[in-house]
Amino acid sequence: MTSATVSLGATIFCLLTWASLAASDRVYIHPFHLLTYNKSSCEELEKAHEEVPPDPTFAPVPIQAKTSPVDEEALRVQLASAVENLEETDRLRALGVGTLINLKGLHMYKQLSKTWHTAHVLSPVALFGTLASFYLGALDSTASKLQTFLGVPEAQSCTSRLDGQKVFSALRTIQGFLVAQDEEQGDPRVLLSTLVGLFTAPSLLLKQPFVQGLAPFAPVTLPRSLDLSTDLDLAAEKINRFIRAVTGWKMSIPLADIRPDSTLLFNTLVHFQGTMKGFSLLPEPQEFWVDNATTVSVPMLSGTGTFQHWTDVKNNFSVTRVPLSKNADLLLIQPQHTADLEKVEAHALQLDFLTRKKNLAPRAIRLTLPQLVLVDSCDLQELLTQAKLPTLLGPEAHLGRISDANPRVGKVLTSILFELKADEGKQSPESAQQLPEPDALQLTLNRPFLFIVREQRAATVHFLGRVNDPQSRA
Repeated sequence: MTSATVSLGATIFCLLTWASLAASDRVYIHPFHLLTYNKSSCEELEKAHEEVPPDPTFAPVPIQAKTSPVDEEALRVQLASAVENLEETDRLRALGVGTLINLKGLHMYKQLSKTWHTAHVLSPVALFGTLASFYLGALDSTASKLQTFLGVPEAQSCTSRLDGQKVFSALRTIQGFLVAQDEEQGDPRVLLSTLVGLFTAPSLLLKQPFVQGLAPFAPVTLPRSLDLSTDLDLAAEKINRFIRAVTGWKMSIPLADIRPDSTLLFNTLVHFQGTMKGFSLLPEPQEFWVDNATTVSVPMLSGTGTFQHWTDVKNNFSVTRVPLSKNADLLLIQPQHTADLEKVEAHALQLDFLTRKKNLAPRAIRLTLPQLVLVDSCDLQELLTQAKLPTLLGPEAHLGRISDANPRVGKVLTSILFELKADEGKQSPESAQQLPEPDALQLTLNRPFLFIVREQRAATVHFLGRVNDPQSRA
């Protein structure tokens, strides 16, 4: 199937999906109307093009310059406050972008999973935000191709051209929904931090409007310069040391196979931490069956509560929904047989399956699952190659809104630190509704399973993952 066919299919699906969303709200909107420039904006752009001087530029500071550590709690508060007084337009725009994120995320996950053998996690929101970042910095045919790849029909005029800032506004809303706190529940259960590292050759000047424009998606943007042309191993070591110093996250970024003439490395970094309310860490590690003959000893979380649960007898898997926050759910999908993991994955990771809720019935469950600390990175250029677009961000790409020098992109990465941990504070109402052990379904995820973190208000999938071995690092 060609990329054009995939894009057409995605566009048609979006049209149908958004129409149904609008119909349910008794308001009809053109599916892409809220994401493109309107007539007055186009007139302003034309006038600005004639009158405004060139964008100001700056040289990123050297990577060894002192940088203050990131305050993740402040980022969470900032995100949560962004969704306190939303207008209906903001909500509809978030719904629309959420649909595009789900389509792109599920498609890319399927491409990636063909080569996976251990635990992996993908962030559709980070992937989409990274693509949107390059759209923000692109011109001419590069911008047009990125718009189509994002799932929006090719622009025929200014008013059908994607407005990057509207997309970023929706991304911020979607992220804010995920971390929004229910005051009655007490302490927040979800932490989400998104950063962008712009690592440039010393000669490259970045445009201020581009870097500032990333803020709604990544409130912390870190432009830093270093030598990328001589010792790539040393450059990678400096970048990894810088990221660990700024974030405190124990993660290393894969930077192999960078072209010596590269002038820009783009890295979206995401930290997700979900607290399992009412769950505690078991005193001793438990066995996890990697396959029918191999076990590993891993830390496990356990808790009793009333959770939605469904067993698909025909396809031999079960689904359990665990609330993580006011708007966020954790879906745990376990095949009955380890050998069926990929078959179940192909069946379960479909948009119609993810939006189906009627079969999930409340049930008292004693749930035990591994404590997860997953680190993973995704190379966007590899994904573009698989999508038959290998040159989209290659040497011929026109990225004139990032820099006048038209950067040569060496790597485009989305890197994730994904954590699930036990509640160290009070129990939630769900877990307080505990029944005696004999009356609860005993459900233990001690063999390979899939997980999904989704947010309800914008119906967006934030994370997709496969756990073959909780101890492995992707």
